[in-house]
Parts: sequence; C-alpha cells; structure tokens
Amino acid sequence: MAKLKDQNINQDALSKVSYALFDFTKKEKSFLLITLILVSIAGIITPYTYAAMWFGFALAAYSAIANDSIQTIGTFIASNQERKWYWLWLFMGLIFVGTVTFSWFTYNGDVSYQRLQVPGLEEAPTSFVFLQLAAPIVLLVMTRMRMPVSTTFLLLNVFTYKAGTIVSVMQKSFLGYLLAFVIAIIVWFTLEKFVTTYLKGKAKPYWYVLQWITSGTLWAVWIMQDAANIAVFLPRQLNVWEFVAYTGFVFLGLGFLFYLKGDRIQGIVNEKTKVTDVRAATIVDFVYAIILIYFKMISNVPMSTTWVFIGLLGGRELSIALAKSKKLTKRKARLVRAYRLARKDIVRALIGLLVSLILALIINEGVRKEIFDLIF
Repeated sequence: MAKLKDQNINQDALSKVSYALFDFTKKEKSFLLITLILVSIAGIITPYTYAAMWFGFALAAYSAIANDSIQTIGTFIASNQERKWYWLWLFMGLIFVGTVTFSWFTYNGDVSYQRLQVPGLEEAPTSFVFLQLAAPIVLLVMTRMRMPVSTTFLLLNVFTYKAGTIVSVMQKSFLGYLLAFVIAIIVWFTLEKFVTTYLKGKAKPYWYVLQWITSGTLWAVWIMQDAANIAVFLPRQLNVWEFVAYTGFVFLGLGFLFYLKGDRIQGIVNEKTKVTDVRAATIVDFVYAIILIYFKMISNVPMSTTWVFIGLLGGRELSIALAKSKKLTKRKARLVRAYRLARKDIVRALIGLLVSLILALIINEGVRKEIFDLIF
C-alpha cells in the first residue's frame, strides 16, 4: 500500500468541501478558539434571560452587519479604498444613528420599522434556548468562510413561532432575487454601450459625491429592512437606555468593520467585474436601493436582502458577459464565469437557508407542528 508522502493529506483524495473545512481549521485556529469561548458563554448564560438577550443581540449585531456588509457598504468600501477608514465609518455610522432614531421616535420605541410587528415575530422572547444564541455564532463562522448568508433567515427563523411567517419571508425573498436578477440584466445591458463610451479613464470628482449619496441612501434603506434581524433578541419597544445601548454598540461595531475594510467576506464584492470603479459601484447601489424601497412599500414582512443582492450581482455579471463579448469564444468564457459566480453565491445562500430551517424546526414546536400537519 502506498504511503502518503511526508504524511501530508492528499487534497485530491478529499472532496472540495472536506478540504476547505480542513484548510479553514488550520488557518483559523485563533478564530475557532474565540468561537469555542463564545459557544461556552452562550451555554452558561442561556438560563439568565436578560443577560442572554443582550449577549445574543451583541453577537447578532456584529455578525449580521459583517455578513450583510457586502450588500450595502461593500461597494462603498471597494471604491473608496484610498480614503481613511474613519471617515467612511463616521459617514455610515451617523446615517445608522439617524435612521434608527427616526424609527424609535416614530414607532414608539420600535427600531425595526415595524418589521417585527408581523404575526409570528411580534412577541419579544421571554426566555431563550441555547440554539437561539448559537445562531449568530454560526453566522460568524459562515461570514469568516466568505459565505453570503441570509441573516433574515438565519436570525429571524429561530424566533418565529409560525411556519406561515417563514413561508412569507421566503416567498418575498425569492421574488426579490428574481426581480433583481431580471432588472440587473436589463439595466446593465442597456447601459453597457454608454459605460464603455463615456465612462472611461479616471472618474470625475462628482462621481464620488454621487456614490456617497447613493451608498448612504442604500445603507439607510437596508437598515429599515434588516434592523429587525438585530433587534429580534430585544424587547419590541426599547426604553431610552436600551436604545442608547443598541445604537452605541452597532455604531462602534461599524467602526471595527470599517477598520478591517469589510474583513474576509469583502472578497465576494471585489471579485465582481469592475465593482471597485466608483461609477460602477454607484450604479449598483442606486439600482439596489430602488429595489429595496419597492419591497419596503409592498408590506412589513421581513425579507432577505442577501438574496436580492446576489440576484443583482448575478444578473449584472450575465448582462456584462452578453454585452461586452462580440466573439463567440470570448462570450462563452464570460458566460461560464458569470454562471460560476452566480452559482457559487446562490449555493452558499442556500446553505444558510437550510441551516436556518433546521434550527427553526428544532427550536420552535409550533413550526414543527405546522410543518408536520402540512406534510402528513
């Protein structure tokens, strides 16, 4: 029997997933140690409701924004790499403070823009189980592995006690993906000639002004949609001190994220075609903001902005491949690349959805009963 050379693991003998996990474990010893500590704390703190509430919130706040940063501040970071991180942080941080403050005043202490007032989510947790606190830790690990996971699915589903709410969220999210995919194809196919003809060379200064305006608008609209993912651990109406703690923690967490320049998951944005160009980033943010505003107007049902974003990027890549490639061989190569990028993103998002559904079934007896009644 042949021996393994130098006792090394033969990569060819392992599946891609197995090797990726092995490689991740080898490179991320410190991160995994921190994860183990967080899991231990979650296990100890679960019976103490008030402490568990804030511990879960803290984990959810950082993990949700870190994972979803690719959607909102990802293109902003990518196209402003030469600027000091603290200016970017102050700009986005103050927009966050202003947006949640408006919701808190307008909706009597609710910072989620009434996204948590839908049936199945309207009741704040009165006790916690370990897996509810573990959900944001799972999200942290997936973020570290550069997986664009739907934080809406992963964090809200574990608190939803009605299967119908989960179905409504999924339907709205999948519709968002399809709509974003189609709109992206139409917009970028239409604009391709304009972009290649007029948007050449170094961007004019006004493009940076436009990009900061569109990115700020997108960030505010995203907060209106996804603040619920963070606030789900907390009371549905926050008093003054709870609101200060909520806002202050997220504000400081944003600073850390900008200091890390988006961390590992930022690579998902950077690998897309010309997304570091301020003009391309401005167009992406503008189209994305319009789509989110549209879905915000439809209903208060939460939705996965992650699915909308990967649909937007997937349609954009496909459109660019079709529009730019005149020769058949080049077009085929570009289409293959666009397909692979879109497939990779959607497979990762599906993994997050599957994990969230499993957790929801394990945690929530009401959801289990509804599902079993539906099947049997």
